[in-house]
Formats: sequence, C-alpha cells, structure tokens
Amino acid sequence: MPVPDIVNRKDQHLDVILAGMARHGLGNGFAEVRFVHEALPDLDHGKIDLGTDFLGRRLRAPLLISSMTGGPARAEAINARLAEAAQHLGIALAVGSQRTALAADGATPGLDMALRLKAPDTPILANIGAAQLTRGFGVDEARRVLDMIAADALIVHLNPLQEACQPEGDRDWWGVGAALEALVKALDAPVVVKETGAGLSAATARRLFAMGVTAVDVAGAGGSNWAMVEGARAEDESDKVHAAAFADWGIPTARAIAEIRAACPGGGIIGSGGIRDGVEAAKAIRLGADMVGQAAGVLTAATISTEAVVAHFQTVIRQMRTVCFCTGSANLTALRKAPLQA
Repeated sequence: MPVPDIVNRKDQHLDVILAGMARHGLGNGFAEVRFVHEALPDLDHGKIDLGTDFLGRRLRAPLLISSMTGGPARAEAINARLAEAAQHLGIALAVGSQRTALAADGATPGLDMALRLKAPDTPILANIGAAQLTRGFGVDEARRVLDMIAADALIVHLNPLQEACQPEGDRDWWGVGAALEALVKALDAPVVVKETGAGLSAATARRLFAMGVTAVDVAGAGGSNWAMVEGARAEDESDKVHAAAFADWGIPTARAIAEIRAACPGGGIIGSGGIRDGVEAAKAIRLGADMVGQAAGVLTAATISTEAVVAHFQTVIRQMRTVCFCTGSANLTALRKAPLQA
C-alpha cells in the first residue's frame, strides 16, 4: 500500500477515537473487582513506593503509555509530548506502528532519534504489526525500527479483528505464528506481543511465552474497539454492517489478566484495555499485571500539551497511591496481596 494511503488511514483512526466512536460494547471487567477497605492503615501516604523495574530500567510507577499512531505531522507532536511526559514522570513509552517509517525507507518525524533525546532514561518500545511478518518484514527490519528510536524492546501487535474489518486489511495470516517465533528467536532484543483491544487468552499467552517472548500485553476488551474504528471509517455499507456485529467481541481486560497470570505464573504481563483511572490500574496490578498501559485514555491530553499528559498521569499515580493507602499496601508487592471482597 502506498505510504500516503497508510498515513491517511492512520489519521482517520485518530479522528474516530477522539470523536468517541470506538467505544467497546463490553466493559473492561474491573467493576466486579473490589478491594477490602483498610480503615486503619499504618502507612504514610507520601512514602508509598510504586516503583518497579521494567526492561532493565527503574520506573517510579508501573505505567506504560501504550501505542498510539497517526500521520507524520500529528505523530510528531503527540510522540514528543508523550516522550517528554514519560521522562518527567519516570514511566515507560510504547510508540505506534512504525510501518510507515519503514515504507518510507527511513524514520519519519516523531519516530526518530529525537524521541530518545527527549526521554533518555525512559524504557521505549518500538512497534510493528504481526501481519507484516509474512510480507517481507524480518530480523533486519526489526533491528531498523529498534535503531530508529534506540528502543529497549520491540512490540509486535496482533490485530486480526481489525484486519478482518478493515476494507484494506491483511486477512491472510497463514504462517504468522511461525514467522513470529522465528523473529523472537533470532532478534537480539526483548519482544513484547500485544493485542489491540480484543484481549489475549491464556492459551495464546502460553504459546507466546513458549516462543520466548519477554512479556504479553493483554490489551483486552473494554477500551477502543478496532472493529468499530474500521466500521466508522468504511465507505461501503456492507463493511459497516460486518464490523457492527463485533461491537462486544473479545475478552475483558480484567479477565484476561487474571487468567493469563493463573496459567503463566512467571510470565511478564502488561494490563491494558480501557483502563480509566488509577483505581482500575491498581486492580490490574492486583489481578496479576506487572505493568499497566493506557492509550485512548490519554490521547486527548496528548493532543493538547506535555503538561496535560503529565497532569493526567499525576492523577492516575495519586489514585494508585491512595488505593495502596486504603488497602494497607506500602508497595506493589503488598498491593498484589491486598484482600479482595468476595
């Protein structure tokens, strides 16, 4: 597909999400999870430690700004703000798909070394789609997208529902699993595999960990629904009708986290998919996530300013700290053991 067509499509994706037209028909599952309130915490709220290690770097909170993408002009401004905010806050950053940069035979603005210069101490994750692994993308291309931004790891995103609903989608996924396994084994960098809003099952997570992936991002149902995104931008009525049937498709985020943690006790898990606030982020940690990701929830702030992004996550962090305070949890280790209401 020509680069201008990809750029235009990515801008349309952002417009649909910002307009609130991509909401999932399913909840994220966190409403059913409730902590037991501790009325007598022997803690200093200001000394609660949310710090964690991720990709060899120390973070001040277990938060990942999840992958967002758009055309080069918008991506440059958004990525700059996100990188500056991540550096200021001491949290991690994942960029959106770098397919356009590869197709253009080089980094595009917002996806070049300027990003790393804005966030020298931040874990940064590069990004490419799994569907491209059987379409000429291999180890050399993976190294290129890593080198573009001096990334600490590579995300490979899984989006079969989106591709099936996208008029221009890549629907032939035969051999993608084998190609992914070959890439993981050959690449001399950590690989994270994520869904894009429909969730990962425990069986798929076990398969991915057996390939050697470092972590999985459940990206469960409850946030942006990419079938709805593609339905909103489709011009053909049959495409719209097809996509509409998948409004409530997927595995809710809370369920995906809990089931994968039970099946893969030693695997790295990122919990994302409709995380609305710090209370839900804390619930994700309690259910088994090592890190918590947010994308659409911070997108509006990212279109405004770095300060808006910082303010957004400062609120999330404050909410997480208050959950710890009101469950008697001095740190994330204690939070993972905090009692839940039956």
